[in-house]
Amino acid sequence: MRFAGKVAIVTGGSAGLGAAIALRLGQEGAAVVIADIVGATEAAVALSDAGITSLGVETDVASWASVQAMVAATTQRFGHIDILINNAAIASTLSLKPFYELTTEEFQNVLAVNTIGTFHGCKAVAALMRQQNSGRIINMASGTAIRGAPFIAHYVASKGAVMSLTRSLARELGKHNILVNAVSPGYTLTDTNLANEEYLAATRQAVRDLRCVPRDAYPDDIVGAVAFLASDDAKFITGQILAVDGGAVYH
Repeated sequence: MRFAGKVAIVTGGSAGLGAAIALRLGQEGAAVVIADIVGATEAAVALSDAGITSLGVETDVASWASVQAMVAATTQRFGHIDILINNAAIASTLSLKPFYELTTEEFQNVLAVNTIGTFHGCKAVAALMRQQNSGRIINMASGTAIRGAPFIAHYVASKGAVMSLTRSLARELGKHNILVNAVSPGYTLTDTNLANEEYLAATRQAVRDLRCVPRDAYPDDIVGAVAFLASDDAKFITGQILAVDGGAVYH
């Protein structure tokens, strides 16, 4: 119960990797806020049924007003925020497409959620965390931004920006005892990724072949790293990108 008394926000927490992270933090004692554009209330109810204190808030991370409202609802309910997991992203619904066929609107939509949404989350909790003189922010990046990946240029660019933002905010917020890190998973067989059959067929074996540990990745392979960075075991770690991908990249 290393997160007993802590309050954690997980954006994109109603399904996929976000749901697994929310469950793990809750199982270790955190009160968990599910912030998602769909399914937030239902996911929070499921956590409550599992004995985890939880709150669901419908949130569009691309909207600054929506993120502000979610943080306000969190502080009204719990009074403080200790951990922010910026997990919400457009990923599992993407189609493979050469970059020169992407429209400006498609590119901007991915950046709005994956990059600007991460910025919104960090900005929204920063004032309270500075006042507390403590906090953990963990951004979900991607190994695609380290090694490059074809046909999802907008996604790769968005996650590369998340990595750079992580390092910059670590520099700014460290004096307030706010640690900012990122976890960089490889392609993970979440329920949402399994639903995208085109991407699954094109990617699954190729990704396995890149890994030192040549097997599929599952949410349980990733959540421990997130929990570690949120815990006191990582109290002197900031500005880092932790690759959790079976050795597909060295970073």
